[in-house]
Amino acid sequence: MQRDDKKAAIAAYKKREDTPGIYAVRCAASGQAWVGKTPNLDAIQNRLWFTLGHGSCTSASLQKAWREHGEAAFAFEILERLEPEESAYIRNALLKERGLHWRSALGAETV
Repeated sequence: MQRDDKKAAIAAYKKREDTPGIYAVRCAASGQAWVGKTPNLDAIQNRLWFTLGHGSCTSASLQKAWREHGEAAFAFEILERLEPEESAYIRNALLKERGLHWRSALGAETV
C-alpha cells in the first residue's frame, strides 16, 4: 500500500460514524441470553469476546456460563440498530429505553 493510500484509508476510518444499538449474547447450551447496549455495534463483539476470554467480563453470570460452556456455545446477535444522534444524552436515553425493552422481551440479563 502506498503512503498516500494508507493515509486516505486511515482518514476514512477516523471519519466513519459509529452505529449505536442493542445486541444479544445467547448461550445455546444453557438457553440463557444477555442483552447489552453500545454506542458502537461494530466493535462490541470483539471487545466482549476479549474480556470473556480473559475472565474480566463485568457480567458475572455471562462469565460463568462462558467458563462452563466455552466460546463455541455462544452467539452474538444485533437486535436493533439506532440512528446516530447529535446529542450523546439523547443517544444514551434511547439506548437505555431500547435495552430495557429487549431485556424484557427476551427475559434476558444485562451484559
